Amino acid sequence: MPYLDERRKLEIDQNFRQPTTPGDLNYKITSIIKQYLGNSYNYGDLNAVVGALESCKLEFYRRMVTEYEELKIKENGDVY
Repeated sequence: MPYLDERRKLEIDQNFRQPTTPGDLNYKITSIIKQYLGNSYNYGDLNAVVGALESCKLEFYRRMVTEYEELKIKENGDVY
């Protein structure tokens, strides 16, 4: 969990600053999840959040990481 100081939280939340560190990004994602869930949630809601995060992770890997890795293989040669 990202434990940012109050000044940074305000910058991200109220001033719409872009996250610039992994901690900022984690905080922003966590904030969005907390807004989505609100104060009342059940197992299905929690399971839906985990599923959405997993789907986002997989799609990010497929679209961004794989492309980057393929570029580096061409530039530096394959390990295999």
